[in-house]
Amino acid sequence: MAKASERNVRFEERADLLDFLLEVADSTASTLDLDQVLDHVADVIHRVIGFDLFAILLYSDRSKNLKVRYSIGHRDELVRTLAIKFGEGLVGAAAESRKPVNVGDVRVDTRYLNALDPVRSELAVPMVARGRLVGVIDLESTRLEAYGKREEALLTLIASRVASAVDNARLYKRVEQNHKTLKVLTQLTKEFSSILDLDSLLEKIASGVRSLVHYDGFSVLLVDDGEQVLKNRFSLRFDERKTEDIPLSRGVTGAAVRARHAIRVADTATDERYIETASGIRSEVAVPLIVNDRVIGVMDIESERVNFFTEEHSRTLGLLAPQVAASIENARLYEEVASRQKSMEDDLTAARRVQSLLLPQEAPEIHGLDIGMGMRPAREVTGDIYDVFEIEEKVALIAFGDSSGKGAAAALYGAMVSGLLRSMAYRRLTPAKMMKVLNDRLCERRVDGQYVTLLLVRWDAEAKKLTFASAGGGLPLLMRDGEVSRLHLEGVPLGLLEHREYDDITHEVQTGDRIGLFSDGFEDQTNAAGDVYGQTELVRHFRKYRKIAPASIFNKMLAELDLFRAGVPIQDDQSALILKVK
Repeated sequence: MAKASERNVRFEERADLLDFLLEVADSTASTLDLDQVLDHVADVIHRVIGFDLFAILLYSDRSKNLKVRYSIGHRDELVRTLAIKFGEGLVGAAAESRKPVNVGDVRVDTRYLNALDPVRSELAVPMVARGRLVGVIDLESTRLEAYGKREEALLTLIASRVASAVDNARLYKRVEQNHKTLKVLTQLTKEFSSILDLDSLLEKIASGVRSLVHYDGFSVLLVDDGEQVLKNRFSLRFDERKTEDIPLSRGVTGAAVRARHAIRVADTATDERYIETASGIRSEVAVPLIVNDRVIGVMDIESERVNFFTEEHSRTLGLLAPQVAASIENARLYEEVASRQKSMEDDLTAARRVQSLLLPQEAPEIHGLDIGMGMRPAREVTGDIYDVFEIEEKVALIAFGDSSGKGAAAALYGAMVSGLLRSMAYRRLTPAKMMKVLNDRLCERRVDGQYVTLLLVRWDAEAKKLTFASAGGGLPLLMRDGEVSRLHLEGVPLGLLEHREYDDITHEVQTGDRIGLFSDGFEDQTNAAGDVYGQTELVRHFRKYRKIAPASIFNKMLAELDLFRAGVPIQDDQSALILKVK
């Protein structure tokens, strides 16, 4: 590292200094990537002020301390573990006073925290933005009196110019992380209805968590109320090792069950609650999984590094935990249903005959529309829902949905939804209001682990308008002049959450437009190679048959799907409604 005297740049003219400060502001404001911003700050300071050790420490409002976020010359262990409170060391003094602290000989200052024995001088300057402490820039030199008033003033000017850029980059990083978390939550919710096997579900959850929080070990332990223990149900890293049951009264995981909130252990070696089940683990986070105010288990992540997990990691896992808990509980319920499936085979045959009377076999005559429809169940009965009602002259209501899961439970729940829908169809409610009433009715008749995704469409032939309301149903395909687009609709599935509001989205259509509604059974179907049929193939074949009557399209699409799957069993119910505007 060059000596301070070699690095100090003199600004002969005030204009030179102003130009330099403008350059500082421009370089740090050119990106919202925090690592790049800190690189720019370090580069700027390196050009004008010499140092042997360099660090940028950022302040956390939640932990009330400063941690090294960027450094040059410092030991890796110190960078990972150092946490400075207000008033601790010269950095803490600068943070507390929000004024520069410049010490020419650290050996005579009792506040100095030894980073390297040869260090003699230290200059710590706070970064403040919008009246809030952002962090501290810290320079250390092996030379006595390395930093004078000029260096102190220059570093203060630089800190004042870059503080807002650093703060904005941190805010952007938090927003980006929150967006990523919500994206994973959305993906998990979408997979609820298609993943019935608990082991497959837990693998998906482990993968989703790892995309947000790096870990060395991941486990899900489920509560056994009878034995009052936690049983290891899934372990990503230690799956070859037999794990003993953990009493609810012991361990970090047991503490999470009792506390009903996340427990974060910075150093397992100093926490008496920690039970060693694998060598090398140094930090841990245990998050309780709660469904209907009942703790059903714990999601546990571990690292081989001390103090690796942060409060941000705990909050992220806390956001995921309710969705993880609900999905696990649903999968467990489905496992119970599956275990009884064999004894219900005879009843299923009769149920299919009854269900065939509930679902329309052919489309009714609707003014202004040609309609094609069809359904192929994955089992004896289906959880798919579709129906068309002419509720008044030139006005029709179209319903298309899917009850969670497959088999008898899904079919019975779907039948209940169909019955409620038929009783309401002629009340002249908007699709959104009808969706709200349906959700309230289903929540009154709540069945654990069951819900339904649904799309309601109101057709106004006079105005040539389609009004949609979505409760998490599949997104419609709109084909116009041979081009296919997907209409974007959002909504919470029915029967999950009380007091939900839904939105009406209106689209004007043109003569010749085609609207395709397809269940997840099309896109999610795989072949022997494990490839998924997917949206691209669905759209391609929908466009391919644009010139034939809607009534024939369903069978054509099934034939294409069967060629793709090449004998692989049907994995989910496959149903479709195709509308053509006359």
